[in-house]
Amino acid sequence: MAHCYWHDALGGAEPGAVVTLEGEEAHHAAVVSRMRRGERVLVSDGRGTLAEGVIDHAERDRVDVVLQRVETTPEPSPRIALAQALAKGDRAELAVQASTELGVDAIVPWQARRSVVQWKGERGDKALERWRRIVREAGKQAIRPRLPEVTDAVDTEGLARLADEWTLLVLDPAAPEPLSAVPLAGDVLLVVGPEGGIDPGELERLEAAGAVRARMGDHVLRTSTAGLAAISALSMRLGRW
Repeated sequence: MAHCYWHDALGGAEPGAVVTLEGEEAHHAAVVSRMRRGERVLVSDGRGTLAEGVIDHAERDRVDVVLQRVETTPEPSPRIALAQALAKGDRAELAVQASTELGVDAIVPWQARRSVVQWKGERGDKALERWRRIVREAGKQAIRPRLPEVTDAVDTEGLARLADEWTLLVLDPAAPEPLSAVPLAGDVLLVVGPEGGIDPGELERLEAAGAVRARMGDHVLRTSTAGLAAISALSMRLGRW
């Protein structure tokens, strides 16, 4: 399988065009992967365009690719997004990586009341940038033509306001209905709480905004796996898989 690299200005390119990989992308292609002239690669802009081409020139800080095939993928409909509560350790980051591989369309970092981790100031900026980098690397591995947007972190009030754009689906082990039975309308934003569960007051606020609760079987899943299981189930239910 051909390696995949990012190029931000790929949109509108046609077969025969030459695009140049620079910086980290060029270094990875020429030095890490040792790609050489004549080898085939894939190039994506992360916004829906995926191209296949042949390397014409390769050095550590510049790789020229002659495009042979260019395809544009429309945005999926309905969309599936993940509101992932911040969690200690690497649990939330694992969820971000795997959800990108599974095809999620947007990721919303959620500063829940019971989140041990707090994104504040410079630390928060660095954490957000790390999530976005994880998405880029996971998207490259999965050869995604369209990357999920990682929004700025929101608190519960900010999450509730997203109900104007999304159907909020809160994963809750105590919900009366299973995920397979809850009604769905339009784009879906899955809400995954922190390790300690969602605070009752927060759950009440989300339900007041129109959120629907859904349970995932008879077992309590960790924050790093609940969203992944739900994305998989919804991808089947919504006909995306």
